[in-house]
Amino acid sequence: MKTVNARAVFGATENFKATTIERRDIGPKDVLIEIKFAGICHSDIHTARGEWREIEYPLVPGHEIAGVVAEVGSEVTKHKVGDRVGVGCMVNSCRTCENCLAGEEQYCLNGNTGTYAGINKYGDGARTQGGYSTHIVVDEDFVLKIPEGIELDVAAPLLCAGITTYSPLRHWGAGAGKKVAVIGLGGLGHMAVKLGHAMGAEVTVLSRSLDKKDDGLKLGADHYYATEDPETFKELAKRFDLIINTVSAKVDVDSFLSLLRVNGALVNVGAPPEPLSVGVFNLLGNRRSFAGSAIGGIRETQEMLGFCAEHGLGAEIEVISADQIDDAYERVVNSDVRYRFVIDVATIA
Repeated sequence: MKTVNARAVFGATENFKATTIERRDIGPKDVLIEIKFAGICHSDIHTARGEWREIEYPLVPGHEIAGVVAEVGSEVTKHKVGDRVGVGCMVNSCRTCENCLAGEEQYCLNGNTGTYAGINKYGDGARTQGGYSTHIVVDEDFVLKIPEGIELDVAAPLLCAGITTYSPLRHWGAGAGKKVAVIGLGGLGHMAVKLGHAMGAEVTVLSRSLDKKDDGLKLGADHYYATEDPETFKELAKRFDLIINTVSAKVDVDSFLSLLRVNGALVNVGAPPEPLSVGVFNLLGNRRSFAGSAIGGIRETQEMLGFCAEHGLGAEIEVISADQIDDAYERVVNSDVRYRFVIDVATIA
């Protein structure tokens, strides 16, 4: 076992504290990663505060991990010492079900293993701890290569925010000739704008106010509307082929469904703790779809990283020290970040 430094939360209402955790010995197929940067996702906050389910503490969150390979197991073929690599939201899956075999490990029929707050039932059976730490040991099949041309700090959020928005944009055919709307311009939303624009779609941001309009247009949006203005929903009725909802708060689903064209889809990637409801006639009338999407498989995540390298895309970030995690959580909840906090892991050590 390897003892490493980390930052953990010891209860739903407690602040982060410096601690140490154990990482498993490196097996034949394992990769030891020296973590350089770890992004802060809204999912980290929901989980750390026990808002989605009961959590076993202490908890080390973090599933937007970028670093360098420090050691490899004897049978590792995909990575070598010194490689720039990343780890996203999962670190294992059954690999035998039809979804895993199709490269959709995020939908593993037997349940994938989350990077933190999970149990590695396909491995050592230990509880997983995430990227707010100096090192992590991961099976080589769940380690991503970070291409040259993307700095590690701006790459870290791509392992969640990037793939979470890339996957539905690809699946629902965002591209030239398609009109795509993005609800919310935060950690997820700003990546949806960048990616949708790079794919060739006409991108519109739907935000509560116009406070971030200049940012949205610089990021690649063609249009920007305030949803607090009721005229927005009249003007944009039946306009879009695809709407990506990135916010982690309850929204009026029916109002946004009214903005879809025939065969349009509203896809939820934000995960609010409250249930969302939908009027079925809003779906029937124009053959609309209300769907969800969760990250992407390993193959698609690697594809996304290549796409970002090709188009010069990375997250817009604010780098913080480990001592600023608690303040960063409050700022995320208050939408006071443009657009992703990234922890400099050197400050954990």
